[in-house]
Amino acid sequence: MTAIRPKLLVVEDDPGLQAQLKWAYEDFDVLIAGDRQSALTLLRAEEPPVVTLDLGLPPDPDGVSEGFAVLDAIMAIKPDTKVIVASGHGARESALRAIQRGAYDFYAKPVDIDTIGLIVRRALHVWKLERENRLLGERAPDNHRVLGRLLTGSPEMVKVARTIERVANTNVSVMLLGASGTGKELLARGLHDASARANGAFVAINCAAIPENLLESELFGHEKGAFTGAVKTTEGKIELANGGTLFLDEVGDIPLQLQVKLLRFLQERTIERIGGRRSIDVDTRIVCATHQNLDAMTGDGRFREDLYYRLAEIVIKIPTLSERSGDAVLLARAFLARFAPEMNPAVRGFSPDALGAIDAWAWPGNVRELENRVKRAVIMADGKLLTAADLDLDDSSANDDQALNLKSAREATDRRMIRQALARSDGNISSTARLLGISRPTLYDLLKQYDLQH
Repeated sequence: MTAIRPKLLVVEDDPGLQAQLKWAYEDFDVLIAGDRQSALTLLRAEEPPVVTLDLGLPPDPDGVSEGFAVLDAIMAIKPDTKVIVASGHGARESALRAIQRGAYDFYAKPVDIDTIGLIVRRALHVWKLERENRLLGERAPDNHRVLGRLLTGSPEMVKVARTIERVANTNVSVMLLGASGTGKELLARGLHDASARANGAFVAINCAAIPENLLESELFGHEKGAFTGAVKTTEGKIELANGGTLFLDEVGDIPLQLQVKLLRFLQERTIERIGGRRSIDVDTRIVCATHQNLDAMTGDGRFREDLYYRLAEIVIKIPTLSERSGDAVLLARAFLARFAPEMNPAVRGFSPDALGAIDAWAWPGNVRELENRVKRAVIMADGKLLTAADLDLDDSSANDDQALNLKSAREATDRRMIRQALARSDGNISSTARLLGISRPTLYDLLKQYDLQH
């Protein structure tokens, strides 16, 4: 069976050069166009991954205006196309302008067949890699969900999820430690859903967001007439979560006086509403979270040590987004898929420079920062692909050479995919190789080459 050859569109008005280029690419299905209309007709009909474009096209064969018009049209119609421009008219200036407008690479006339052949084949290789990454991204939401809701492919977060799954069906109190925006409430909800309490209520309260004088009523409830404004009896969050799970976010912000009452509940599993005189039995599991250093707070007396040990029977540390290998791009694609259909349906994906910038960014605001940047970029973007500039990440230009280095990009992708497959296979080599679509000897070679532990 004859292999399907990749398509290459040659946009060139010189008949002699057309023939020369056509015969130079025996491993391509070469399409020839001599003007803008025929070039765009072939682009729409055949969707070639790579285009070579002479900027000097009629009706401006001695200039570059028509060539740039074709380039702009290609980028608007099919922005993932790798366009390689040629110009003999102020080649360097024109080439730089072309790159800024979306071209992949350039060459100067007179044409060197071997040189342009190398550029064309490299462009095709990059196009294939980007297509594979897009396909992986499209499948990621289903293939990379753990705890039902959490989207991750990193071994670091998979380990956290497995720890949560192991403790879910116990009644121990769990403390989640992590920076703001790392998804602590999502993990708490995942713990609840994986437990025998899943049919009960999941109630969340942010202790830092409620004034001290109202927090006790929010947690324990109050009887009618207990204070001015208490016009009816109201159950507190602990009581509302009876038979289920109460998530106390930013538990370090609970004032000392209220810490005593919370400790009594944890010891006796009963509560008294404000203004009440009877004890109420409550079967509520506590999961709490904080970004503060509770060890330091217990040391200087701001947090009760006995309460800390009641709340922290199991402590789980949540890695930051920058510590979750590969998750930034995975989550960015998921956020785009969520926001684009409603906010800007024209947006279809990320440009290569955006993906490189997302990988390189430190994400001090973690997942919350990533979500906000993607949402803002989707709303404000003019093109089909979000760029690093759309994400306001284009000041990381120092990483451009690294991001554009094909060998480095391929190695980084290989490492990430291998780590993800190992994590999903519990380190089983045969299962990992099957997931990656390679043989076991090949996987062993890659593990040795990249010095990956398994």
